[in-house]
Amino acid sequence: MSDVTCPNCERLQARIRELEAQVARTSETSHQPPSQDQIWQKRPKSERQKGVRSSGGQVGHTGTTLKMSASPDKVVVLPVTGTCACGQHWNEVEVQDLLARQVMDLPEVRLQVSEYQAEVKVCPRCHGRQQAAFPGNVRGQVQYGPRFQALAVYLNVAQFLPFKRVGDVLETLCGQRPSEGTLALHLNLATERLAEFEAGLKEALLEEPVLHVDETGSKVGGKLAWVHVISSKQLTLYGHDPHRGSAAIQTMGVLPQYSGVLMHDAWLTYFQLPAQHALCNAHLLRELRFLHEQLGQDWAGELRAALQLVYHQHKVAPLTPMEKTAFLVRFDALLEAGLVSNPAGEPVPKQRGRVKQSPGRNLALRCQKRRDMVLHFLHKEGVPFDNNQAERDIRMVCVKRKISGGFRSDKGGKNFCRIRSYLSTLQKQGFSIFKGLVSIFRNNILIPKLSLL
Repeated sequence: MSDVTCPNCERLQARIRELEAQVARTSETSHQPPSQDQIWQKRPKSERQKGVRSSGGQVGHTGTTLKMSASPDKVVVLPVTGTCACGQHWNEVEVQDLLARQVMDLPEVRLQVSEYQAEVKVCPRCHGRQQAAFPGNVRGQVQYGPRFQALAVYLNVAQFLPFKRVGDVLETLCGQRPSEGTLALHLNLATERLAEFEAGLKEALLEEPVLHVDETGSKVGGKLAWVHVISSKQLTLYGHDPHRGSAAIQTMGVLPQYSGVLMHDAWLTYFQLPAQHALCNAHLLRELRFLHEQLGQDWAGELRAALQLVYHQHKVAPLTPMEKTAFLVRFDALLEAGLVSNPAGEPVPKQRGRVKQSPGRNLALRCQKRRDMVLHFLHKEGVPFDNNQAERDIRMVCVKRKISGGFRSDKGGKNFCRIRSYLSTLQKQGFSIFKGLVSIFRNNILIPKLSLL
């Protein structure tokens, strides 16, 4: 038998390995979202290191329980009745002590109807007619009040219920079912009144030292659109647009003027922006896991372990210059080992364009080219290791998509994003989102802190 290897066989084997690797990719080993994982694939593993403490309450933990209210709304006195064994009537004996137990429950939920009666008077001298003015927020003959409006918007935008289920809940709790048109009017009114808040939010984001960005698909009338998020620890801005790329970024109007550190997942469109760039290492760790576990590349496993170690060391205390230099040398050496393990692909005869490279080589080359962006968290204080902030914020849009699907119109998507920006910012700063919604419909909007410097 000849020892000569058939070139076609080599290409076929390489193609088989490539397809096997493609099938093996999951959300724990690539940028692929968990929603695209197949049923037979394992759920994503956490990148967190396993702790030494057991689950549940720890030793010395002082548990918590319901506490009695110092000012109960209702007090029911339970008298001692009957007679004592000796024949003494208890109603003739003075009370010596009271033992209290409390029950916390919801009051009966019903709509409270407030009728405003404006006086009308006619002058007896000149017969001029004068009418008292109704409050500014009482415009219709019959209308819903601000708390009911706030609850309807809360169920739709904060709990992601579609209009029909919002009506079901309100009818069950309050005995009143608003039409879908009425619910849409509530959302339109809230969106209109939050225009000034959104303008201030965009200005505040420009002052943040670090911003996180991400995007996800969102259907409008069955067609693909996109929700973008720009956020920090205290602020959140969502934007809805039919485009994913630079057109949507320009429309949102923040990132083209931003000059701070922009944390993202290496999407090429972001690199066109003037900001300083930092890359999400959570994505990098997943890709390294794939190379190590699925393709058997040891350099990737070593680099992943080294990155995790230096990250946890850096969380405790900044690395000394000597420690940082040692890590950078090891980082570069492992990338070189990755290039050696993944030699450059040979040009295919009669095939035009760039030569396709292996995933391992592409990743090693990207890390070399973007080295300072990958390790930005080591070089500048306050820059995080990953883009988890944006992923947590955009996850709420994914939850909405799973619960109630897409939007019927582009206006519905824009309404959702502006109101959700307000609620997310309130929540991050510890405000009550329900009180915030009520304040919108009272036209006395609770504005969170926008200038955080």
